This record gives sequence, structure tokens and C-alpha cells, in this order.
Amino acid sequence: MSFKQARWEGDGCLEKLVFELGRKSRRGSFFKSDVAEEVEIPKKLRRASLGLPEISEPDVVRHFTRLSEMNFSVDSGFYPLGSCTMKYNPKINEEMAALDGLANIHPLQDEDTVQGALELMYRLERMLAEIGGVSRVCLQPSAGAHGEFLGMALVREHFKLKNEKRTEVIVPDSAHGTNFTSAAMAGFNVVVVPSNDKGRVDLDALEKAISNKTAALMLTNPNTLGLFEFDISKIAKMVHDAGGLLYYDGANLNGIMGKARPGDMGFDIVHFNLHKTFSTPHGGGGPGAGPVGVVNGPEKLLPTPVVEYDEKKGRYYFDYDRPNSIGKINSFYGNFGVLVKAYAYILTMGADGLTEATETAVLNANYLMKKIQAIHGFSLKYDSETPCKHEVVISAEHLKGETGATARDIAKRLLDHGIHAPTYYFPPIVPESLMIEPTETESKEELDNFVRAMKAINEEARKSPERLRGAPSSTAIGRLDEVKASREPVISWMTFMAKSPRGNNI
Repeated sequence: MSFKQARWEGDGCLEKLVFELGRKSRRGSFFKSDVAEEVEIPKKLRRASLGLPEISEPDVVRHFTRLSEMNFSVDSGFYPLGSCTMKYNPKINEEMAALDGLANIHPLQDEDTVQGALELMYRLERMLAEIGGVSRVCLQPSAGAHGEFLGMALVREHFKLKNEKRTEVIVPDSAHGTNFTSAAMAGFNVVVVPSNDKGRVDLDALEKAISNKTAALMLTNPNTLGLFEFDISKIAKMVHDAGGLLYYDGANLNGIMGKARPGDMGFDIVHFNLHKTFSTPHGGGGPGAGPVGVVNGPEKLLPTPVVEYDEKKGRYYFDYDRPNSIGKINSFYGNFGVLVKAYAYILTMGADGLTEATETAVLNANYLMKKIQAIHGFSLKYDSETPCKHEVVISAEHLKGETGATARDIAKRLLDHGIHAPTYYFPPIVPESLMIEPTETESKEELDNFVRAMKAINEEARKSPERLRGAPSSTAIGRLDEVKASREPVISWMTFMAKSPRGNNI
């Protein structure tokens, strides 16, 4: 029995909480504070008790090392999480973001003391504008969905200034799940249009959905099936002829970056996911950044402040004098550390490097598409003849019909092969879907290893289906009750201690 499995025995807890490891009077390292001794914290600001565990240094180190070994990351192995783009990000960009002159500045400093940071933001905005084919970019949004909401807020304000009452936003059924919510949160009614048999927007259905109530169409291109919308020019004309705006969800920009620009396709508002396409690790819920670019019209509405350059004075500054701005949508200026990493990534890669990243991502995805499609039991629901872009959605519907093995079973069993599960059951328009995104950073050897794992799992489904239903079996945690974990999460150590039979052992 392994050490990790032994930790599971007893009350079912994987690893003791650091509070449980504490014992009275145990100490770790001591250090002298550099705060002047004469500085005294006012009594009203002091805590009566910190409630920190008393624990030795070896116990602390071993505790967090054990926890780190139980995590899977892109630094550990292949992470083909479709749609979320979990690619390896160069560590040099982390080092750049950690430089003292960037990491230790404060957003309330005088502009003259942070000219380097302002220049970085100014230049990054221009780079993103060139990549996206837009005129100006707001760097404030902290995530992709945050950028979506800003985009919809810009749409809402655009028509408000024009005194036009447009209440509907059209969203394809293959869209990112947050598109529907972002439009609704901005106060619009969501109109869903179906995909055609090729997995792209049904133009006839779109034509019927468009009306004088249409404010915008939210579109991801390539879409969530990993397919390029060939009729994008027709779609843009249909929306614009009706007086609406076209919004680009940049979640899949890494499938066309350097090859095509959303602004050139007719999009009026474009968002970028810096934490997916431009080198910030994407896991754990953040940090992220979802800058939003605009083409001409909505530019005057962008949130304040924007960074400008005064050529006469030779200095960068924040411009708040924008009377039509919708105002701030973030405290201060966005997730600056993420902006630094994106800037470093773009400078390192250059235009040719960004294009090559796209070419390699598309090549890898098509390689996996052909290999997995050839395995009996797996198929493509839409357009098996056209090359995909950066990701592919495989259906395990036939395998389920033949063996009872589900996409969830396959995803869980991949963990036993040392591979993170791809996205499954999304997009929902594909039955038993497995959404696979290899990214540009994986080698052919790694892709072949993934294909071998899929073949082995396919064979297991036919000969030993109980292995799949019980997977994963080699990880620190077995298969979870996902519904219960979602509805009854244990998010407080105090709550855990109250329920734990070891709660009185500290």
C-alpha cells in the first residue's frame, strides 16, 4: 500500500489540515521584522488572536510538499483540456512578472514613478490591437467572462446613446457557456440559434432570429467545436445590415492568431484571453485577464482610464477625460502581473513565433483528430472531412452504445495513465463529448502516448468495463460524487473540523 493510499484510510481524509498538525509550543524558523520597533499598531486594528497553527518547519514543508504531489499540472504532464487551453507557459515570463520594479509597485503611486509600467500597458494595448485588428483595447477585465460582460455593457451603452431600444443578443448553441450568462447579466434577452449539420451557424436560422430588436451576435471563431466559421463575412453583413453589432469571444483566438484577425472579419468588439493565448497559467480559477478591443464606433465608450503618451512632455499618463466612457469595470487597472507575462510572451515570440504557435496547435489537433477518429467507437459528430483548428470534439456515443462506457469513464481512466482528462460533456450539442486541445507545446511523442492511452481504454471498455467504472484507481483521490461536491462543498477548515472525528485532537 502506498503512502498516499494509507493517508486515505480511517475517516477518509486525504491529508490532515495544517491546523490539525499543530501542537502547542512547536516552532519553526524565527526572523526579525524590518519594521521599525517604534511603529506601534493601533489597538483597534489589532486582532485578539491570529489563530495560527503552532507547527515545526519540517512538518510545514512535508505537508505542503505532499499536497503539491497530489496536484496535476501542465508541469506534470499532458493537459488536453479542451476550450480552456492548458498549454505550457515559459517560466521566463514568470520571472519577468516577479521583477522588483514590476511586482513591488503600487497602483496609487504617482504616475511619474511608474512610467515603466505605464509604457508596458501602452505598448501591450497596441500589440493586442494589431493582433486583433481593432483600434483600441481596454486592459481592465480580470477574466474572459469579465471581458464578455464589458463587451455586452458596451453594446448596451452604444444603443442607449443612439436612442435605440434593442433588447436581444443572439448566441449560437455551440458558444462558450458564459456567453449566454454575460448577455443576460447585461440585461439582454438571449436568442439561441442552432448549428447546421457541419457544426457551424445555421444561416437560415440566424436570418429568422435577426430583427430590429437585435443588439448583437456573440460569436466564437473558431467555434467551440474547433471549427472555423467559413461564412463569417455573410454573418457580419447580416448582423450589420440589421443595425446590430458583432462580438468576438476570444477564447479560441489561439486557433487563428497570426493567420486572421477578428477585426478584419467584421467584428466590432473583440475580447482576448491573455491567460489562455498569451502565457499565464490558467488553472485554479485565476488570475486571468480578458482585455476588450473595439473597432471605431464603441471606442469612445471604453472604461477609464486609458494609457496615453504625451509626446511633448515625453511621459505616459492615465487619461480620465472621456465623457462618454461607461466608467471603470475593475478596481485600478486590471491584473497587472498577467499583463506583464503577456507582454513578455509577445516580445519573445514575435510575429513569426505567434503564427508558428497557431500552425503547430492546429497541426497537433488535426493529428489527434485523425488518430482517435480511427479508433472504433469514437467519431466526429460534425464535419469529419474539414480540418479542425486548435481543438477537436470527439464523440464516444458509439462506444457507450456498444459497451456502456461513458465519456466520463474515459476521462477518469485517463488519469490513471498520467494524463489529465480532456473536457467532457461540453459542448452539450455533441453526445458523450470529449473536447481535446493538445496546444502547440506538446511533442509528437506526447500525442502518440495519448493515442495509445485512448486505444487501451477503448479495449478495456470491451474486456474489463469495471476498470473504467471504478477509475481513477491510482490517484490520491478516487472518483468523487461530483454533484454532491458542487452542491455541498466543504470550503471552511472550521466546518471540516466540526464534522471530523479528529476534530478534538489538535
